[in-house]
Amino acid sequence: MPQHSDINSDFSSEGEFRASAASVLDELIEQIDEIEVGEIDARLTTGNLAVTFEDTGEVFILSRQTPTHELWLSANLTAWHFRRQGGVWLERGSGEQMTAVFARLFSEKLGAEIHFHI
Repeated sequence: MPQHSDINSDFSSEGEFRASAASVLDELIEQIDEIEVGEIDARLTTGNLAVTFEDTGEVFILSRQTPTHELWLSANLTAWHFRRQGGVWLERGSGEQMTAVFARLFSEKLGAEIHFHI
């Protein structure tokens, strides 16, 4: 079965995807704002979450990709593509949960154990 058929598995409409993506971005920025380690500037714009690490100027960007019903993360010169399946956002290549990827990246960057949940 082609992967494309899986794209819409959790969403019956574009509006449903947009609402879910907005909720995820809102939840993540709230959790990032609570991190007490390091200097982090998190900003939310329509469909995008940008996190700047003040000490190095590095930026992590999580963006909504409406045509594919995915959230794309760009960080450390790497890209991840997350698709919601069975209510969980999973990286389409590795199957790793988005919250685990975020936790690993933030923990490595900040030198402290960071957890995320959605």
